[in-house]
Amino acid sequence: MMLFSMQQDGSLAGRNRLRLVSFGFIMFFLAISTQLGYLTLWQQRPEKPVIEYSERVPRPDIVDRNGVVLATDVSVFSLYADPRKILDVDEAVELLTATVPGFDAKSLRQKLSQPNRAFVWLKREVSPAEREAIHNLGIPGVGFRAETKRVYPMGRLASHVLGYVDLDSKGIAGIEKFLDDQGALYTASLGEDNTRAMPAMLSIDIRVQHALADELAKGIAKFRAKAGGAIVLNVKSGEVLGLVSLPDFNPNQENKNFTFDQANRMTSGVFELGSVIKAVSFAMALDYGTANLESRFDARAPLVIGRAAIHDFQPTRRILTLPEVFTNSSNIGTARMVLAVDQERHQAFLRRVGLMDRLVTELPENAKPILPKRWGRLVQATVAFGHGFAVQPLQGAQVVAGLLNGGNMLPVTFLKRDVADAQAMGKRVVKPETSKTLRYLFRLNGLEGSARSANAKAPGYRIGGKTGTAEKVVNGRYDKSKNLTVFTGAFPMEDPQYVVMVLMDEPQATPETYGFSTSGWNAVPTAGYIIARIAPLLGIQPELTEDERKEIAKQQAKAAKEGKT
Repeated sequence: MMLFSMQQDGSLAGRNRLRLVSFGFIMFFLAISTQLGYLTLWQQRPEKPVIEYSERVPRPDIVDRNGVVLATDVSVFSLYADPRKILDVDEAVELLTATVPGFDAKSLRQKLSQPNRAFVWLKREVSPAEREAIHNLGIPGVGFRAETKRVYPMGRLASHVLGYVDLDSKGIAGIEKFLDDQGALYTASLGEDNTRAMPAMLSIDIRVQHALADELAKGIAKFRAKAGGAIVLNVKSGEVLGLVSLPDFNPNQENKNFTFDQANRMTSGVFELGSVIKAVSFAMALDYGTANLESRFDARAPLVIGRAAIHDFQPTRRILTLPEVFTNSSNIGTARMVLAVDQERHQAFLRRVGLMDRLVTELPENAKPILPKRWGRLVQATVAFGHGFAVQPLQGAQVVAGLLNGGNMLPVTFLKRDVADAQAMGKRVVKPETSKTLRYLFRLNGLEGSARSANAKAPGYRIGGKTGTAEKVVNGRYDKSKNLTVFTGAFPMEDPQYVVMVLMDEPQATPETYGFSTSGWNAVPTAGYIIARIAPLLGIQPELTEDERKEIAKQQAKAAKEGKT
């Protein structure tokens, strides 16, 4: 009887345990079913999967305004190791150093002797031959990872605009860094498969860029300049069609330790651009109505202010009309003209045209202007012709474009954009009448003043401009033996389409320049050669005068005669 009772109790306990386990399984599957139903029926699905673009989406190609590829990604393999799986470190080191040139045995042994590490890079971007050779070694724990490498098909061309990336494809400078800072540009421009970003189209025209770089290099070599730069800017849209700073660099080279001399002078440097500031001074006086084309200014003697005296580089020692002040680039006349304007109004005009603030574009390399700390009568007079007032060269080109295009200052861009969009972003800085008068003065200087040689080098393109020569500051003092020369011009002057700026750092005199090293002898003719090359590319045809036709025929006859002899 007792035995029967114990068997009955055991059977009952077993059935209870079975029911408990069954209930547990039912509740588990019910919970899973409920969650699946919720996810299926109620939770909203994203239209596209979330992607970490920096890891899975390649960098977008960078192309010029015509679709020419300037930067792109190519597939490469990099060598890595899992030290935990290395069976014999010494053998692995011996095999790898014998197979791959450049491996350092000590460094390699140190990397492989880390049993707590699961991943170490051994070499980035191995060649196909190296990959095959290492693969055939069959070393456990050594493998390859597919990566992308940034390449620049044009080499040095437009390097300061494009910038470059590091080994991990992170933008370090130029447009490459801008693209990283604009992360939305990647994800917003992905294709349907979320694996490819649309190209970033620049305003740069690589044909113009090449002509600009080539002619500037020739000018630097001819006048033995330390460095130089050049810009081509669309007056109607604010687009930069070309920007060169020499010396430049090759973004394809592995070692990216570039020198200070290879920096982008046209945006990351500031200089006294006398030609630009003088144009602003004339625009201010004309726009305020304190001067007109009939105004006269006494340049018979230096202008004395306190203990200082302002001189002209080539004194005329006579009373000058306003156009003569412009074509003779008279410091005395320009200072007298500006001193007729109240200091506060003078500063307000400089602020209106943007010269008191840093110019910000897509390029992260941009410098802040160097402005006078204290304003007085002498400072106002010297600022009139650009002394003690330093800005980015690109900033100067932007200001001239705004003064000549009818008075509408446009934001500068390195990205392609429509003229209509640009005009909508414009800011009125001078009256249309003021702009028209400035165009007359620029063209007059191209015909009779210091910009004549630009027209001689590019006949038929109706070039106008303003020259500037400034003494460089060395160790806090102006050095009369070291000049910076600038020419800022535009063409065709009856309806300017493009502004061209040429800058030369410490050009030297040559027998051809009769011992002079001022802007009219080096920056101006270089700009003329540039315009002669780029104007046809931009669809602008020359309109030759009779005198220009005769001069060309004369030169052709002379060349033919020299060819025969």
